[in-house]
Amino acid sequence: MSERGIGAEFALRLGKAAAVSLVAGTIGGAAVLAGQAVAARNRSYAQPELGLALRATVGRADAPPLRLVLLGDSSALGVGVERFEETVGGQLAHLLAEGPTGRRVHLSSVGVSGSRSTDLATQVARALLGEHPDVAVILIGANDATALRRPVEAAAYLGSAVRRMREARVEVVVGTCPDLGAVRAVSPPLRQVIGWSGRRVARAQTAAVLDAGGTVVDLGTETGPVFRADAGTFCYDGFHPSADGYRVWAHALLPAVAAAAAVASRH
Repeated sequence: MSERGIGAEFALRLGKAAAVSLVAGTIGGAAVLAGQAVAARNRSYAQPELGLALRATVGRADAPPLRLVLLGDSSALGVGVERFEETVGGQLAHLLAEGPTGRRVHLSSVGVSGSRSTDLATQVARALLGEHPDVAVILIGANDATALRRPVEAAAYLGSAVRRMREARVEVVVGTCPDLGAVRAVSPPLRQVIGWSGRRVARAQTAAVLDAGGTVVDLGTETGPVFRADAGTFCYDGFHPSADGYRVWAHALLPAVAAAAAVASRH
């Protein structure tokens, strides 16, 4: 998730959604949605922590190495937390290092806050510079959903990115668009609009990723109920995950990432 995705263009797109009354069938209801979109735009959102490490090594020196790269939006950077250990990548790396197979994880991130699926091509090129990663984790979709982009179009860019990584013999795990209906930064009925949009994006992502040879983790289905029940899974802005929220995502992603790492080790 990112501050840009829920910024000016977010308000503009949702204003259009209000005009066509996706949720409310009355002029009054549309006005409510438009007003909520403006309020969402004017909120203060977490910014990327420049001090967070984009490259780190976690695990015993004698453990089997694993090159893990994160691509995507602010989720891949850990916007909303202040320490590397609290990011989804940092928590995944520690779980893989401390797990039964005990890997020495060389973690990097090429994610960019505010990214949409159209931005993945550049990130893939950066991820494949030099020694290729063993496993790539892609976290994308929230900004596509809040901008109300056509899900199939956004998913096509994601599928292309997955296919390029697979052609380079990189195992790919995609965390689909999370449950945007859980965010606290937006009030109903606007929250229902972006939640609906997020579910459409996630469904299209699943089909595109599987067709491209990647593995899918449905973050909305697997972790949405936790985010809805516990406000502590969000950072202060009510939109980006907190350390606890990233931990929930890391545990949801872990089985697929561990399986991908096992496959990569046999290459």
